[in-house]
Amino acid sequence: LRILGARLINLQSKKRAWIVGKEHYDLGNDLFSRMLDPYMQYSCAYWKDADTLEAAQQAKLKLICEKLQLQPGMRVLDIGCGWGGLSQYMATHYGVSVVGVTISAEQQKMAQTRCEGLDVSILLEDYRDLNDQFDRIVSVGMFEHVGPKNYNTYFEVVDRNLKPDGLFLLHTIGSKKTDHNVDPWINKYIFPNGCLPSVRQIAEASESHFVMEDWHNFGADYDTTLMA
Repeated sequence: LRILGARLINLQSKKRAWIVGKEHYDLGNDLFSRMLDPYMQYSCAYWKDADTLEAAQQAKLKLICEKLQLQPGMRVLDIGCGWGGLSQYMATHYGVSVVGVTISAEQQKMAQTRCEGLDVSILLEDYRDLNDQFDRIVSVGMFEHVGPKNYNTYFEVVDRNLKPDGLFLLHTIGSKKTDHNVDPWINKYIFPNGCLPSVRQIAEASESHFVMEDWHNFGADYDTTLMA
């Protein structure tokens, strides 16, 4: 029904987003801790100069921070902050102030614990309700949950919350073709209501809000990440 209804209804509405957050991410932090790296990164690692999962995930975090050109004192928004690993890394290594948002109560709980003592706030909030100003905005492994019916809204929200001279970094799994349906395999085994965006969909939704300065594809590293 989810697949058939993808073209007719917004499967990633606010109400449905909270349901999915509870179905998938509130399964228990112990479960995810057993299969993820110490920074609890639930997305593709960067294996260019790494030979362990921990090293590859930290290489990804460093790469993200370098692309964002972080400087001490900057205010950063982490959309879909998960268990707070990236927020913790940015605050610890770059001296920035971070606001992370998640729709999972379990993720919020762990993120608050791991970021204790740092200039990091973890909010239990839908990204569509954000209304603030940040020097940098980053979103890693969350855009797969947004859905085609919300792509325009997503970039409008990011634009609204980003300072005029700010930078935004989006990290997502991509699709080779444009498809408005929920992927059956991903829907059943990975992310309920998940949908992988194409280059075209990202470009069309973002073009009135941003100038794309960098495009980096290391999708082949996901195979190594999953096998690690």
